[in-house]
Amino acid sequence: MQYENCLEDKGNFTAMIFHITFREQPLSMALGNHSTITEFLFRGLSADPHIQAALFVLFLEIYLLTVTGNLMMMLVIGADSHLHTPMCFFLSHLSFLDLCLSSVTVPKMLKDLLFEKKSISVKGCLAQSFFVFTIAGTECFLLSAMAYDRYAAICYPLLYGQMMKKQLCVQLVWGSWGLGSLNAFINILLASNLDFCGNHIISHYSCEMPSLYLLSCSDVSTNLLVLLCSSLLHGFGTLLPIFFSYARIVSTILSISSTSGRSKTFSTCSSHLIAVSFFFGSGFLRYLTPTSGTPLELIFSVQYCVVTPMLNPLIYSLKNREVKAGVRRTLRKYLPWSR
Repeated sequence: MQYENCLEDKGNFTAMIFHITFREQPLSMALGNHSTITEFLFRGLSADPHIQAALFVLFLEIYLLTVTGNLMMMLVIGADSHLHTPMCFFLSHLSFLDLCLSSVTVPKMLKDLLFEKKSISVKGCLAQSFFVFTIAGTECFLLSAMAYDRYAAICYPLLYGQMMKKQLCVQLVWGSWGLGSLNAFINILLASNLDFCGNHIISHYSCEMPSLYLLSCSDVSTNLLVLLCSSLLHGFGTLLPIFFSYARIVSTILSISSTSGRSKTFSTCSSHLIAVSFFFGSGFLRYLTPTSGTPLELIFSVQYCVVTPMLNPLIYSLKNREVKAGVRRTLRKYLPWSR
């Protein structure tokens, strides 16, 4: 099979793994008539200047809300001694991750919405992909750790202090960063060896691994296989502990005789369950479906990279009584007119 014929199948994520591997020509011959490119062009969210202006205002507001909300969560948790608990410790790190995830992609997107040329260097694109992959992967592990925290608090309330010691919480956070960074490093290391030529337009507003593989002139079958396997292991490896934790939580809640007791117990973990649903749902749909540059892929990316980081502080501050009380105490302390 000729290499050029393989390029026609790159719209299908699965077909790329099986077809690009079988070539009769050496790669150097296939690249002979191509010039290596040094930058990519984003197609963006829309080509209409009026729509771009409206999107700029919309995403600027979302980004400002994201920064304000997550900074507020970190400051409130750090300033209020009543919130120095394992759950709030994880929550402050979740806010930091959401702030970083949004900051990696949104400022560049806002800049591109103001200019006709939406470009990024190849190295800059790989760097952005690395940080998105690292932060999103770390958040997966952190959400899994938070599920275990809720499991310990609800199923073993008398042993909660022993099960969730500060040392364990710190280890879980650093372990989340380590595993998330390792997964990203493996995929980016493989991607850094790829050659890009010919088509250099990314049908997206940011750099993500699946979109980059569509533009490569190299054999990306190994890259795709590693990305698919790592995404499955990473995703299901963090989702299964969440599933089993909530299975035990639901079982414990159902064993409570009073309706008010059930409602109070469930309210302690409902905010986390909502955050998990938003983040994992859009993340799985983005990385485990065929990459074809459709508007639906943009929606999934916007959901987990832009919208979810904005919603998490609202979800936790509105659904968690401890956090709401902490916000009120902090406002009364630092803003006298709010009393």
